[in-house]
Amino acid sequence: MRTVELRPGEDSIRLGQLLKLVDAVPTGAQVKDVLVTGTVRVNGELEDRRGRQVRRGDVVSIEGAEDVRVA
Repeated sequence: MRTVELRPGEDSIRLGQLLKLVDAVPTGAQVKDVLVTGTVRVNGELEDRRGRQVRRGDVVSIEGAEDVRVA
């Protein structure tokens, strides 16, 4: 499992930003396409909102990629 550290003072990151940060998608324009396919889960639940706030301790699972924990 990969861990992504938030910057000091930040409590969350938007799901779309996280997907770009971990190279799950090459561009921001492709985030929506990936979310619509139903291959992204946050804490085990399907997620299709790229603006979803992902907080410390959350685990994001992307089909075909390593899980990501936000720290």
